[in-house]
Parts: sequence; structure tokens; C-alpha cells
Amino acid sequence: MVLGDPAQILDEQPKSVCILGSTGSVGSNTIDLIAREPDRFIVDALTGHSNVELLAEQAIAVSARLAVVADPDRYLDLKNALSGHAIEVAAGPDALVDAASRPSDWVMASIVGAAGLESALAAVRRGAIVGLANKECLVSAGEFFCREVIASNAKLIPVDSEHSAIYQVFDFDQAESVSRIVLTASGGPFRERSVASLSKVTPEQAVAHPNWSMGAKISVDSATMMNKGLELIEAYHLFPVRGDQIDILVHPQSVIHSMVEYVDGSMLAQLGSPDMRTPIAYALAWPDRMVAPSEPLKLEDIATLTFEAPDPVRFPALRLAREALDAGGSTPTVLNAANEIAVLQFLNKKLAFLDIPVVVEKTIDAIPRQNLNSLDGVFSIDREARQIALEHATQRA
Repeated sequence: MVLGDPAQILDEQPKSVCILGSTGSVGSNTIDLIAREPDRFIVDALTGHSNVELLAEQAIAVSARLAVVADPDRYLDLKNALSGHAIEVAAGPDALVDAASRPSDWVMASIVGAAGLESALAAVRRGAIVGLANKECLVSAGEFFCREVIASNAKLIPVDSEHSAIYQVFDFDQAESVSRIVLTASGGPFRERSVASLSKVTPEQAVAHPNWSMGAKISVDSATMMNKGLELIEAYHLFPVRGDQIDILVHPQSVIHSMVEYVDGSMLAQLGSPDMRTPIAYALAWPDRMVAPSEPLKLEDIATLTFEAPDPVRFPALRLAREALDAGGSTPTVLNAANEIAVLQFLNKKLAFLDIPVVVEKTIDAIPRQNLNSLDGVFSIDREARQIALEHATQRA
């Protein structure tokens, strides 16, 4: 099992923490939780992509030992922003890996996309406890990544609300008693719109998620439901179940975050307000619990919880993801890379919303399946898929 054992007990010393991607949505929420209990955590390192102003502000607020900006051109900006503070400064992709390799107890892997794979792997290889918010580690390199987790005796604590929910109610000692797991999905902002009307969807409309506050890329993935497809692949690698034991159910209220069904007919669910600080707090404090500022769930106010099967016509990304999981090998890597390019082109207003899954499918069809046994192999397929996806996206512009 690659997940952390819930029965493991850590000592009472402050937990040293590294946050990969601290300036993003998940990283910023992690900073918020740490700042509320400063005596409980020591922040060893923070990394951000290019937002040096926020990165410097965070580093000062939590007295980080190291701040790293991925964009090497922003090194002097970060150094100047932290002038007068006893905070080490570094920049560039190699510095991200170095930050993850430092001996912190716990690492938040929240760099969005395949860009977060190498640093997350560095944390895994030294046997760290890794709060995994980066879907692509398991989508792009699932089999390879999980082998490294097992070999290094690292622990993965899922941070996605859905996988955190499953983790909290999954009986790992009786995994054979699980009949299926159910990933819930809000359905995004276009759940009730006609398919024809989606041809004119704008990036501004797509990022306006009805329940969750997330970054632009993840919000678009929610609108296409590709995020649920990626979570399907992620769940397959995280939990001891077959692909056909993973179902997806649209639940617009986003109160039940996912469910586990057992062979005796019992179904266990984890509920909570739609606030990412709840699953982040669970992963951050694991194996204990910590207070989170999430709004308490009042079912009497919600009154009604509804569910529906996802519409395969409206959400073709779900079919593509399940087909990629069934194919295995490099196919999920291609799926993820092509989706990242298609979403970026859409956000830049160079691709229509409905063309996102079209570009992904054409890219998958263009690249033969391969077995992936190394990080270099993953990156090679990823680069090829991005190039082909960009060509298809440009043709449809």
C-alpha cells in the first residue's frame, strides 16, 4: 500500500514542512492553516512559480528557512523582497528538487501539472510523508511513481477532497470487502446548460466554479469534468481496487466528498463544507487532527442532497480518461499532457471550449502506447504529447 498507515503515530515534536507550490490555491490554504498554529510546525521551505511578491510575504509570515522561485529570472526580485530577513533564497527547476530533498518531515506536493512531478518524486525518494495534491504524479507516472513510493517507504496522504474522503472511510485491513468507491463531482458550472450552448463558453465563465475556489486550470478541468477523469486514474493508483470498481456520481451540493461501498451493502461517506482547508488540514496533521476554519456543515440548512449520473455527451472527457486508464502505460501521460495544452489554449482564447476533449482524443490517437519505466520516459512522452496537442489545437483555432 502506498498510502500512509492511519495507525502510525508520530512524536509530539513540531513537524517540519516543505510546501511545493505555496503560492497556488492549495499552497496558500496550507500556509493559512500553519499560520494558525505556528508552534506546531516549522516551515523549512516554500516554493512558487513566479509570484515573488506573495512568496516573499508567505516566507516572512511563517519564518521559512528557504524560499525558492521556479522562474530563474525572478531570483533577484525574490532576493530583494527578502532582504533583511534570515531566509535563504534560490531559483530554478533544480532548486525546486533541492527544496523537496531537504530533510523536512512532511511535504505538500501542490505544483500544478507535470511540472510538479520531479520535485514530488524527490520527496518520495527520501521517504517523506507527502501530502499529494498534484494529480499528475499519479496520472502521468502512476505505476512508476507508486513503485518509488513503496521502494522508499514513503507515505502518501491524498489532499484532493475526494481521495481524502475515501481515505478516511476505506478499511485497508479489509480491502477485499470493498465493492466499489464512488467519486463525487459538482458537475461544474455548465451541468445544466445545453451542449450546443457550450460552443460559446468563455474562459471567464469556465473558471467560475459554483462551489469551490480553485486555480484557473483546475476550474476548467472541473467544467469539462476532466478533473474527475484524472481523479479516476489517481484513485486507481491510490486504493487497492480495480478500475471497474470506481464510479463517478454528480452531486451538485459538494457536501458528500466521496463514498466507499462494502459488500454487505454498507456505504460510508465523508461529508463537509466545500472548503479545501478541511482535506489539507487532515493531511497536514496526519495521523492526528487539527482545527480548521471551515464553515461547520449544517445539514438542516442544506435540507436536500441530490445525485445524478454524469452526461457522457456533455462530458466526453470522462470516457477518454477511463479509456486511458484501461489502456495503461503511456496513455494516461498523453491524456494529461494534451489536456494541459488544450486548457491553456482555451484560457488564452485560442481554442473553443468544446474542442478541449477533441484535441486530447486526437493526441491520444496519434501516439502509440508505450511502457514507462523511468522519469525520462515519462518526460519524453509528455513532451511529444504537448507538441502534437499544440499542433491539433492550432489547426482548430
